[in-house]
Amino acid sequence: MSESSYVYADHERPAFPGSPFSPVHSGGRRLAYGLAALVLAVVATLGNGLVNVNVANLSGSMGVYAAQASWLPAIYVAMNATANLTLVKARAQFGIPQVTSVLIVGYVLASAWQLLFPGFLAAGLVRATSGMMAAGLTTLTIYNLIQVFPPKLKPLGVVIGIGLIQLGMPLARLFPVEMLALDNWRGLHLIEMGLGLTAFVALHAVRLPPSERSKAFEPLDFLTIGLVVPAALLICGVLSEGRLLWWTDTPWLGVALATGLGLLALAAAIEVLRARPLMQLRWLGALDIIRFAAVAMLVRIALAEQTFGAVGLLTAGGLNNDQLHILFSGVVAAMLLGTVVAAVTLSATRLPYQVMVAALIIAAGAWWDAHATNLTRPEQLYGSQALLAFGTTLFIGPALLYGLTKMLAKGADHLVTFIVLFSTTQNVGGLVGSAFLGTYQTIAAREHAASLAERVVATDPQVMARIQAGARTVSSAVVDPAAQAAQGVALLGQALSREAAILAFNDVFRLVAILALLTAAYVAYVIVFNTLRRRSQAARETSS
Repeated sequence: MSESSYVYADHERPAFPGSPFSPVHSGGRRLAYGLAALVLAVVATLGNGLVNVNVANLSGSMGVYAAQASWLPAIYVAMNATANLTLVKARAQFGIPQVTSVLIVGYVLASAWQLLFPGFLAAGLVRATSGMMAAGLTTLTIYNLIQVFPPKLKPLGVVIGIGLIQLGMPLARLFPVEMLALDNWRGLHLIEMGLGLTAFVALHAVRLPPSERSKAFEPLDFLTIGLVVPAALLICGVLSEGRLLWWTDTPWLGVALATGLGLLALAAAIEVLRARPLMQLRWLGALDIIRFAAVAMLVRIALAEQTFGAVGLLTAGGLNNDQLHILFSGVVAAMLLGTVVAAVTLSATRLPYQVMVAALIIAAGAWWDAHATNLTRPEQLYGSQALLAFGTTLFIGPALLYGLTKMLAKGADHLVTFIVLFSTTQNVGGLVGSAFLGTYQTIAAREHAASLAERVVATDPQVMARIQAGARTVSSAVVDPAAQAAQGVALLGQALSREAAILAFNDVFRLVAILALLTAAYVAYVIVFNTLRRRSQAARETSS
């Protein structure tokens, strides 16, 4: 199809500024768009997933502490959540391939710089460009899938696309650590560069139809962006570092949080006073949008059970990433199944029901995990983690589509606002979830440790036997009897700490189950309330 000679019909015009046209394609071209979407979806989040699951080990190669290395996920989340403040209008003004190419090339160059001059600053630059590229590739994945389906089924492209994007993190768990850590983690950096080059090839090998271009940016847009991006970096940094440095022990956390909130308030004041704002803040205050944001945020917090809770539990049991491959292979399969079910059952009237069922499934998976012991291994978590993975993709596609329908009812000028809102609930929401659950687990572990310590009495025969057993284990290396006894006491203390951590993770799983159940109950209430209101309005109209 020659783009220069093809005349697009009215029904093939894009729904949003900067979106591509949607002509009828041949079967082969639809298949090409589908394959390109799959590649772009994996590339979008896999690089960040590889860093996230190995961030503690990466700190040594960069010469920083683990807490400092935790800035890397925060930088990615902040840039990813705020990228669409710029990208939505940039695509409308400059075109999809041009904008996406710049993002990919920037990421590849940053990855090359990290290979040549490794260090924390280079790693931070890669994470920043990765977050922006992921935002662009997420949209590009959906655009490619929309080309696959006929007009009536195009919403399936949204549901399937956002579901495929979730595969990056579990796929990252399948990479052998030895391959990534090769030559001081150059293996990881080479993979990241290769992912960027793969995305560049996919972008230009399967070109999207053109889009309508128009002047989109206004000078005040850049002022708003210049305020929101550093605010997001500061807030995400606080969320990432708070539970590691501890909230009340580190004064700069409060300063950073206050500064970030102040910058956001200043940006909000500018947007409210503008004639043509970048962000439609008054729309964000509507009851339906507040409900949508609250439910999306709560579910994303609950889903941190998988990335923080289950992995943290197994790590406390002494397992490493290489021992979780089968578990996360099942997670990938469950996510794909959830995406298929969400697509097959999709309809405008079923969207709230899909979200409610997803929340119930997440609650069931979390409650299933709440009976872990020090003997729990990946085999015992196959079913529960599959439920959580299934619930993830069953929820996120319908949630995005529900928000899009609300946005379309207001007009295309609300697109930036909605995309940033959804990205914030999912990306920053995940960071909030890890911070909240991590803080709760730390507090609960301390309480359990104190409770267990109260029951340990030196005169108890079982305690004495445990200390003596510990002393015997070190007798071949430690000759002095007093030192052996001290080592036995230390080993008993380590066992108590491990048991306290496991009990605390069980508390986390129960909390997640309660949050998910409350979310499902609230969605059910909204469904019943809206149904009764519609019936009441219909009855009044009939009587009049």
